[in-house]
Amino acid sequence: MTTTAVRAAPAAVQMSVVLWLAAIGAGVVEALVHLLSPEPPTLGQLAARFGIYAVLAVLVLALRTGRNAVRWTVAVLLGGIGTVSLVIAPISWLLAGGSPGLFLVTADAPALVAATLRAAHLVAVFSALALMFRPAANSWFRACLPEDR
Repeated sequence: MTTTAVRAAPAAVQMSVVLWLAAIGAGVVEALVHLLSPEPPTLGQLAARFGIYAVLAVLVLALRTGRNAVRWTVAVLLGGIGTVSLVIAPISWLLAGGSPGLFLVTADAPALVAATLRAAHLVAVFSALALMFRPAANSWFRACLPEDR
């Protein structure tokens, strides 16, 4: 039986994992902040969200295995679908005539904290996504498990 040695993930992949986990953490904290809003999420909504975040965290940690399928799954689920879920409400609000300036002047503390967390979440997602496809990351994913392509 032959074994293939798996090299340690390059810095870009390691930082990508950290940023993906930071994005998930921002989502968790944002969900908790919404408990202070006039229309807080229900227990069922929170349970569903936290269940999704737990599955995504496991998936992100699996990036360290070097499986290219995991990388693409994270890219599509978190980088694609997750990003759409983060921006659809703010974009809809803007298209309906929402004013960012008026929001900043009239929003209560929980709304401002939630908006800040959402922005940090997006920055972490875009940064993690970019790092996951840097040349060193591409080479590492190709070299780790060629049968996984």
